[in-house]
Amino acid sequence: MSTSPNIARVARVVAAKDLRIEMRSHIVVQQVLPFAGLVMVMFAFALDNDDVLQRVAGGLVWLATLFSLFIVVQRSYAIETSDGALDALRVAGVDSQGIFLGKSAALFVQLITLELLLFVLAVVLYQVQLSLAGLVLLVTCVLCATAGLAFVGTLYGGLTAGAHGRETLLPLLLLPVVAPVVLSATRATESAFLSGGAVLADGWPWVGVLAVFAALFGIGGLLSFGALIEE
Repeated sequence: MSTSPNIARVARVVAAKDLRIEMRSHIVVQQVLPFAGLVMVMFAFALDNDDVLQRVAGGLVWLATLFSLFIVVQRSYAIETSDGALDALRVAGVDSQGIFLGKSAALFVQLITLELLLFVLAVVLYQVQLSLAGLVLLVTCVLCATAGLAFVGTLYGGLTAGAHGRETLLPLLLLPVVAPVVLSATRATESAFLSGGAVLADGWPWVGVLAVFAALFGIGGLLSFGALIEE
């Protein structure tokens, strides 16, 4: 049985490997970030109403994040399956829990980088207001929501990694599962921005939902990821 230090060591190595691949390929910087930024700009032109934009800013940020999540997850597992790296790790007896945590951590870092740009764009393009208390709520929301998205993305990415048509299968499977994250994160973000008559106190229960979601899928991923990648 693997020990916790071994799981942590495998997770660090896998996360570092995924992040090194990204730093060399620049997929997030050169493709995902421009795509997400373009989505935000197009929404600004399409709605063309400051009041409407301020009211829906939170939802637009998380929709852009969701679209980008598909690209990042598919890219990550396409690399793993093209050269058999995932199978090699499994055959070598590398702890699957460490692989799950490592890939989730790398995905978390990439999504956080993306979301930072999106929220800056929301402030600039949509002219949303953000107080200090709102910033605390927003940061907590982002951390919990991103953890949930990273766990779910890693889990379902592993499930569809070897499937035919995984490019379309992944969104079909992932969308219903992450719907609670998008909804809860949107409501919490609206409260942080004080948009649509929302108040800060309204956002914290939604953050609690995000934390529970992340915990459930984190534990579920640790328990099931090894079986998923063996099928």
